[in-house]
Amino acid sequence: MTMWVFGYGSLLWNPGFEPAEAITATLGGYHRSFCMLSVHHRGTVDEPGLVLALDAADAECVGVAFRVAAQEEGEVLNALRERELISSAYVERQVSLSLEDGRQVEALTYVIDRDHEQYCQYDLEKQAQLIARSVGGRGPNPEYLYNTAAHLTKMGIEDPDMEWLVNRVRALT
Repeated sequence: MTMWVFGYGSLLWNPGFEPAEAITATLGGYHRSFCMLSVHHRGTVDEPGLVLALDAADAECVGVAFRVAAQEEGEVLNALRERELISSAYVERQVSLSLEDGRQVEALTYVIDRDHEQYCQYDLEKQAQLIARSVGGRGPNPEYLYNTAAHLTKMGIEDPDMEWLVNRVRALT
């Protein structure tokens, strides 16, 4: 079975591996949301940042499906687990994706555990405040926001909340 990975946040611009194929894909039943406090990569325990997660919803999330070269599957899986499962806030799932060319594939992705202490639901202003001031092991939280927003725009994906956050965080910084 071919290994696919679904990217919806930082994987869009930094998958951490060279994909054998990358194609726009849609995942039903979830939406992209700044609903995970980041205490490692984009914030700290004392100053948490915010990162995107897939949150269950009556919605769709458009992102990228990355096909992993067969000889790299084990290495990629280990690297993804090290990166994404640094805390237990994400749950690894196999999901069904619709690719833009009509194919249907099963893909690995990471969704938020709503029962985890890093799960949050904040209004846009609070999200902007957290993102604007946070820095973690992988760099400033605003960088994460700007890179993700730029890649969504490049893909033609409109996200009014993301646009608002970009403008507000720029004003705050």
